[in-house]
Order: sequence, then structure tokens, then C-alpha cells
Amino acid sequence: MSSTTFVILSFEGPDPYSHAGGLGTRVTGLSETLATLGFETHLCFIGDPNKPGLEFTHEGKLALHRWCQWISSHHPLGVYDGEEAKLYDWNRSLPSWLEAEIIAPKTAAGGSVVIMAEEWQTANSVQALNRILASTEGRDSVLLLWNANNTFSFHRIDWDALEKAATITTVSRYMRQVMREVDIDARVVPNGIPESWLKPVDRKNSLDLRRLFHDRLVLIKMARWDPDKRWEMAVDAVAELKRLEFKPLFLARGGQERQAYGDQILERAEGRGLRLSYTPGVGASSIDSMAEALQSALDADMVVLQDYVNDEQRKLLFRVANAVLANSGIEPFGLVGLETMASGGVAFIGATGEDYATPGYDAISLQTDDPHEIVRYAAHLHDFRDAPRRLRRAARRSAERYTWPAVIKRVLFPLVEEMGIPLRP
Repeated sequence: MSSTTFVILSFEGPDPYSHAGGLGTRVTGLSETLATLGFETHLCFIGDPNKPGLEFTHEGKLALHRWCQWISSHHPLGVYDGEEAKLYDWNRSLPSWLEAEIIAPKTAAGGSVVIMAEEWQTANSVQALNRILASTEGRDSVLLLWNANNTFSFHRIDWDALEKAATITTVSRYMRQVMREVDIDARVVPNGIPESWLKPVDRKNSLDLRRLFHDRLVLIKMARWDPDKRWEMAVDAVAELKRLEFKPLFLARGGQERQAYGDQILERAEGRGLRLSYTPGVGASSIDSMAEALQSALDADMVVLQDYVNDEQRKLLFRVANAVLANSGIEPFGLVGLETMASGGVAFIGATGEDYATPGYDAISLQTDDPHEIVRYAAHLHDFRDAPRRLRRAARRSAERYTWPAVIKRVLFPLVEEMGIPLRP
């Protein structure tokens, strides 16, 4: 019986070089889960120039295609360094390669191919691929999906052409409403998380970290340096908690992008009377190394985590913290909030695209940009210990519905079959 092949197109990917935010997390989890379910899966992304151009994982079911490496070798700062040059090369080379090397052989053998493209950078390549496929015999065996995770560079997309080329999806009901402003009626395929996020954290590591933090009120924020992420609200709330003698410890991890804005936030923190510490070494692979790096910074009110924090470390931090500030002014989905809930943490989310949460039951939904809203909830959870316990238990139950296997089987597979593509690993 002929098989179905999945191909995911995304600038971001699993390499630290390629991982700038939620998109990298999304495509990594999606591709790995499809491979685990038995489907041949290809992930094309802007990869680390020092890694193999082609790498197979998951017993050969997942092929990682690192694109534009020759350009990335001149742009060491990450996936979006030299973005326009990479975009030009991607659009020039990828569509014809996909048709010749993957689509044509698969469809000629009677198989089908599902292309899942992510974000504005892939819109033109999807249109080009559709034009190429129009003159081939296997077009009916190929499904083109294009997904919007946010509204970045919507003005650069030819929506009429894209809608003719592909079925358009997005990650939340909020984003679906936003896309109606450009006359697109998108289908919702939410983000997911790997099932590993639901595994309990190591009890010893959790107890050790709690002892390390002792009587500090620990708040965590991991988001790109962007005004939409409400960093000012977070900093001002921490300053107020310090004034109220709650002894806050604010662990902050921004991204590589918009560092100038990050500098403004750090200046604001110092201006609000917060003592800052900059902690390299957290990104080392072990939990112990992270704890050692944090121990040296406990005299501070705000600790800036300067290195990449891996999933194991994130899960432990989210579980141990009093609250994770995953709120944004505009949040298309809110992956950090979902990861926090799966970890058994207390997520302070926003009020836009977080479809996975029920405010007051499994998470705290912040409705304003007033820092006193954070202060009130943090103080309440600190003073009434049963409240966070109830939130943590409910959060894990809710997150079970948003693992990648659950999302794929509940939403993605029915959509693919509705579009006329049979699913056969």
C-alpha cells in the first residue's frame, strides 16, 4: 500500500542556531511526532552551518534538511541574521528541489505528499511550488497547507495568490479572527507539546531547587524582547513586590532579536530599584550546572539568563516557580503558557489566543497591562497555598489535550483526509 509523506517548511527549526521562538518549538515537536507515528517526514529549515546538510533521526523516519547553510556561514547570529539573502535563496532553490527530489518520486509510486509551510517566509515558495505542480500528473496527490503563527509581515503576502495555492491554517481562534481582516477564512490547527512535558520532573531536582530559592517568590518570564510581551508590566510588578517585601526573584530570558529593547527593559529594572545579575552558563546541558549558575546570582532581584535554556531545565523552572509570566498584549497561541501548565506550573497568561486554558481553573488570565494585576494574583497565591495547588493539578489535566499526538489525531489528520489525502504511514 502506498504511503503518505509529510514535508514541513519553516525558517526556524531544532538547531539552537535556528531556534528563535515558538515557531522552532512548533515544527520540532510536529515533525518528531509525525515521524514517531510512522510517517516519513522531512523538515526543511535554515540550519546550523556547521551541522550536516542532511541528517536522519527517529530511526530514519525524520529527515532534517538544513537550507541556506552557505549563507548562514556568513551570518553567525542565528536564523534571522541575513534574513533577506536567505529568503531569496530559499525561494530560488527550494520549490524545484521539492518537486524533483520528494514529490515526483512519491507520487509516481502512488503515494501522497502533505506540504506544511509555516509563516510569511514560506508564502512565495508555496505559490511557486503550486505553479510547478500544476503541470505535473501528481498534483491531486499533493496537499499544500500554509500556516500563520502570528501576523509578522502580513503586508508582504499576496493573499489572493496564496489562497489559490494552499489551504490556509492558523493556531488559534483569535488568529482566525485576525485573519478575517485580510479576507482569509483560516482553519485552526493548534500548537501542541511533546508528551515528555507531561512527565513529572525529578523529585530530587525539584526539592533541591526549592531549597536553593528558599523563601523567595520566584517569577519567570521567557519571551522575545518585544513590547507585545509586556516586559515593562513584569518589571514594574517585580519592583512593587519588592517594595511590599515579598522578596521576589525574577528570572528573565529574552531572545537574540531586538536587543536594544531588551537593554531598555534592563535599564527600567535598575531604575525601579531592582538589583540585576547576568548569568551565563545556565544553557549548559545539566540541571546541576543550571543550579550552580543560579546560586551565584541569588543576591539579585532580577537574574538575566543569557544562554539558551533547554526543555528539561525549562520544565523544572516552570514547575518550581511561584508563577510563570506568559502574558502578552497580543498572543496568537501562547506556547510558554501551555508548557508551564503541562509542567504543573502556575501560568499567568494573557487574554487573546490561549485557547488551551480556562481562566481561574487551570491558569491565571491577566486582562490588563496594569502591573498591580500581577501583584494582586501573586500575593494571593503566596498567602493562600491551596489556590496554586488546585491550579497546578488542573493545569496538567488540561495540557493533556494539547500534546502533539492528541492535536495531530484530533485536528490535523481529519483535515488532511477531508482534503482528499488518504493517511497511510
